[in-house]
Amino acid sequence: MRSRERLAEEESYREWKGGYRSYDIVKEACIAFGVVLALAVVLTILFSSPDEKPSTVQSWARTDPVDFVTTATTELDGSSGTGGYGPPYNHASEGQHILFIRPQKWLGVSHPVDTAQDFVLAPLRAITGQPTLQAAVTAYESASPDQQAKWTTAYENGLAKANATGDNTAISVPTGNYGPLPTMMSGLLGFAQSGGLDGALLTSKQFYQTDYTKPLLFMADGGVLSNRAQAEHLLGGQWGMMNETGSYPGQVWLWLYTFWYQIKPFSTSANADILVMAIMGVLSLALVLIPFIPGVRDIPRWIPIYRLIWREHYRSLGT
Repeated sequence: MRSRERLAEEESYREWKGGYRSYDIVKEACIAFGVVLALAVVLTILFSSPDEKPSTVQSWARTDPVDFVTTATTELDGSSGTGGYGPPYNHASEGQHILFIRPQKWLGVSHPVDTAQDFVLAPLRAITGQPTLQAAVTAYESASPDQQAKWTTAYENGLAKANATGDNTAISVPTGNYGPLPTMMSGLLGFAQSGGLDGALLTSKQFYQTDYTKPLLFMADGGVLSNRAQAEHLLGGQWGMMNETGSYPGQVWLWLYTFWYQIKPFSTSANADILVMAIMGVLSLALVLIPFIPGVRDIPRWIPIYRLIWREHYRSLGT
């Protein structure tokens, strides 16, 4: 008797005597492509993130000139967040650390940022055709550090009571001994509102500008980015790192990272980032080493369904 394999082989070579129907594989491929494209378009319309306009220094200066000038003044006296950040931008602090582990200090300043020069004085020097403005910059730079500090402190106190004009093109500050700062900040505000400061803060010398470090640092020191993040539900207290713009779902796999930022001591620690990185490093290492940890690696074998799935394997071992 012929084997079943032999019969199956003979059957595969038997001549087909039934009917035929034409088949156009190109047509089917086009139909499949059209269906997938239509689904992609519909799903994109229904579930994609909105195309929000980017925040710029220009839009910030136009919508909230008081916050812009206040931030610029803190950049001038070095009291801003960037001014006291430390590496990789400056030497104002040693950065975050755990015990003797100080990665920011070890790596040093790789992207030097002088907030007074980069954000205020150098852009003002780039403005031409305004001798009064240039004289004010010279007067400020020629003054002693103590005198500069008195001017900036007085001006920051005045800015706490400042108001924007009706068209947001200028600000009104109570009278005080501010030295050349009102002239300087008025010139910087106008430069920013024209869009010139955005270009002046770009550090890339390439045709395509890709290094937006300085504009982002400047805006981060003000309230524009935090206000926008709050409006879009992207703050850390709102589990924002797991969301995209608005209420759209984002990278859910980040929940394990963002979880730690919601609880103490991480939520109140100045070293939160490096602490969370250390914890996630330990947990990731433990995950990788599970096959080598006695007891932990045997947990699946205690589950009945595990032995059911691998029953053939255990039968072959005689166990």
